[in-house]
Amino acid sequence: MIRIVLAVAVGVVVGAGGMSAAHRHEDGEKVKVLSVTDIKEKLDGKEATATVVEVTIEPGQSGERHRHPGPGFVYVLEGEYELGVDDQPTKLLKAGETFYEPTGCLHRVSKNPAAKGKTRLIAVVLHPRDAKDIAVPEPKKE
Repeated sequence: MIRIVLAVAVGVVVGAGGMSAAHRHEDGEKVKVLSVTDIKEKLDGKEATATVVEVTIEPGQSGERHRHPGPGFVYVLEGEYELGVDDQPTKLLKAGETFYEPTGCLHRVSKNPAAKGKTRLIAVVLHPRDAKDIAVPEPKKE
């Protein structure tokens, strides 16, 4: 069973079966699917898929709170990235840095904190093949 693989964490709300080449979210993130590959390894005993995406976030924009159905890592390709996972302190990452996001954790902050210059991330999400989405928006609190 594989537990650590590259993954996004980054507000990617794209169905595993019908992923488009690019998708802009209302929350300020643009997600481009680079590849979708069924893999031999299983995730918690289930057939798995690895999805690679490029996420672009414009200055001052942020993504919605969400969770992923599998584990992963993200590589900051360009700019700065503000990350908040579960109740851990928010971190500021710069180009060349990576982070791991465990299955099911709350990705509560996904932001480009810069006044100018975009943030670009490359992420691989490992998820069960039957997952409807590779990122599930967290219901808003009332």
